[in-house]
Amino acid sequence: MEFLRPYLLPLTHSFPTPLVTLGHSLLGPQCYTQLLLQLDLRPSPCLSLAISKALGLGIITLSSIVKIPQILKLLQAQSAQGISLLGILLETCGHVVTCVYSARMRYPFTAYGETALIAAQDCVICGLVLVFGLGREGRGKEMAGAFAVGMLAAVYALLGVGMERLAWMQAGAGALGVASKGPQIWTVWREGGTGQLSAFAVFTYLAGSLSRIFTTLQEVDDKLILYGFVAGFLLNAVLAAQMVYYWKSPATASHAGEIGEKPKAIAMGSTTGASTKGKGPSTRRRG
Repeated sequence: MEFLRPYLLPLTHSFPTPLVTLGHSLLGPQCYTQLLLQLDLRPSPCLSLAISKALGLGIITLSSIVKIPQILKLLQAQSAQGISLLGILLETCGHVVTCVYSARMRYPFTAYGETALIAAQDCVICGLVLVFGLGREGRGKEMAGAFAVGMLAAVYALLGVGMERLAWMQAGAGALGVASKGPQIWTVWREGGTGQLSAFAVFTYLAGSLSRIFTTLQEVDDKLILYGFVAGFLLNAVLAAQMVYYWKSPATASHAGEIGEKPKAIAMGSTTGASTKGKGPSTRRRG
């Protein structure tokens, strides 16, 4: 690093004002001076903070698209097979409470920003699961509309709740986030495959929850937030293990399109998650 210092210092000292302002807001004047103006990258609290901020921004950026493959798979298949509606609902409610709680506590946006983006995408997934899951009964669109109205009303109500009560709700939100993985894990095991569950979303969640443990330790002194991420990481690891185990199961929709390969034909179940019926014996794998 030393041999690059004479070439990098003129560059870091000539940053435009908007970049300097952004650096000060993210790192603080002292850490900005140490890391960028002095190029002192030795292990220190400032370096840990910078790594945490970079991870936080990366998580927020990735979270803006993390559930897009899941949404596209649902739209393409016109089926909600393998998706636990209860799990998505619990996850959405937990994210909404966490987002409002963190915002009202004035935590850095880099410490929680992805929750708002993921909650919005979860709402879309909930709507699609309701439409495709209840479509045959003619109630899918009505239920999706009622869900959207209910979520907006919940956000409005949370903005007016007292902070002491909101803290208790955040403790419950952490439990909801953990509980949301249970129905999905059970659905995958029951059906012997991951259905329309997106591999990209599962593995991105696993990496993101691990990164969030680090950023929470660095930026937020709140055990309610930390314990939720630790428990979420453990259950995300179980779901990721299921994804690997059932990768080639007949009850798993092809993930080839997510990794750039040509998809293969598979046996698909009904939109309500029932297994495919046929004359031959079942080929489902169970964990």
